Amino acid sequence: MKLDVQLDGRPDQAAERARALIAAGVDGLFTFEGPHDVFAPLIVAAGSSDVPPTDLMTNVAIALPRSPMHLANLAYDLHLLSGGRFRLGLGSQIRPHIENRYGSTWSRPAARMRETVLAVKAILASWQDGTRLDFRGEFTRHTLMPPTFVPGPNPYGVPPVLLGALGPVMTRTAAEVADGLLVMPFHSHRHVRERTLPAVAEGLARAGRERIDLYPQAIVATGETPEAIEAATLGVRGLLAFYGSTPAYRSVLEVEGWGDLQPELNTLSKTGDIAAMIDLVDEDMLRTLAVVGTPVECAAEIGRRFGDIADRVCAYFPGSTHPPHVISALAGALRDV
Repeated sequence: MKLDVQLDGRPDQAAERARALIAAGVDGLFTFEGPHDVFAPLIVAAGSSDVPPTDLMTNVAIALPRSPMHLANLAYDLHLLSGGRFRLGLGSQIRPHIENRYGSTWSRPAARMRETVLAVKAILASWQDGTRLDFRGEFTRHTLMPPTFVPGPNPYGVPPVLLGALGPVMTRTAAEVADGLLVMPFHSHRHVRERTLPAVAEGLARAGRERIDLYPQAIVATGETPEAIEAATLGVRGLLAFYGSTPAYRSVLEVEGWGDLQPELNTLSKTGDIAAMIDLVDEDMLRTLAVVGTPVECAAEIGRRFGDIADRVCAYFPGSTHPPHVISALAGALRDV
């Protein structure tokens, strides 16, 4: 399996970080929309002559506050800069963030994400094929494309458009219209098998499609010694507690019989008692929802979970900055899976 890891840090440090990760043997880099813009580090990495070519991906760019035209422009240009190695990963976020952080409009997220994916693909196809742009949706319309604003065919083709999803409706939507599904990192092996894959099958059947590329994601606590692994689990437990407090993610806990934990975590999150939240993530939950162990053990577990449905995985290392040789060991072990 191939390994994608997060290109974290500030944009002004992106080139140096990208070089280090690529030298460690990773197969691709992705960005998360957090403290910095999700596209800027990838632009820096793709445009730096001393950064070796590698696969690049947004994971994810929050789509609802953005115009499909902006997304199409960025996807086109990053595909060009990267030599055809860019994938546009889109996500919806949750209502409080869309309304109160982005100051945008929230409504019918799956329907809006479906339309955004189709609109972006229609714009990119228009530029690539020279056909008239005539996209008329319920939420967005794109019918004006004077020659001045047409970049022309991308020499590397049209970049894939991926959609991040967890629940059955959004997962089904991704299978209907996107080029790939980014499986949310907060999940269990059982949730993927019992909830995600059936929703994918339903979406493919609805659209008359045969397949969609799956991009599973894993929250990983790794290290070379028991002490290093234990230290890495702290950040992992914190992230699991954060995800578990979110009502939209309760289904993952319910599959494992932990549904009642979600409102308890949610209440603690509102009081800011992070320590208490982390204490609720016990060892069973940690190893069910995350991947824990040495690089070789983690690679084996990732292979067990996803080896039959995907050929690459996105790994998160929350709270940990591993030395290059640890990441290299994980990447090497995954290639043997």
